[in-house]
Amino acid sequence: MSQFQAPPAPVIRRQKDAKGRSFIDYKQVEELRRAMTQNGKMLSRKRMNMSAGDQSQLGQAIKRARFMALLPFTNAAN
Repeated sequence: MSQFQAPPAPVIRRQKDAKGRSFIDYKQVEELRRAMTQNGKMLSRKRMNMSAGDQSQLGQAIKRARFMALLPFTNAAN
């Protein structure tokens, strides 16, 4: 890997619901954490290599995980 190459995008596993539709589960905390920066922001669509619909589902899963206190809202290290 060269100095100027971006690290590979994290892989977000998708699950199927009862009707066969795929979604991103908010309980996959470690995978959601890899899709965020150290400050708690989501990575861009280009870096994650996702479509707009996938990015929207990822954002919704992160918001749900934050509401359920599985992920922090901000970086409390500072």
